[in-house]
Amino acid sequence: MLAYMARTTVKISDQLDARLRHEAARRGITVSELTREAIEAHLGGTPRRLMSVGAGRSGRSDISERIEEILRDEMGMNS
Repeated sequence: MLAYMARTTVKISDQLDARLRHEAARRGITVSELTREAIEAHLGGTPRRLMSVGAGRSGRSDISERIEEILRDEMGMNS
């Protein structure tokens, strides 16, 4: 990042630290990035990244109309 960043120290419990590190690792980002996102979201700053946006997108618009047919096909219950 090219912009100057101030360094801040925050004291948190061991339990919160473990949760923070686990979530950062799960998302593949640094603890600093996750902390900045959380602070920005809490203070109403830059919108946070939504990691799941579009995760279930199939590219089809008729899924809800065909759900029974799709489930039958998936379960091998073609009639």
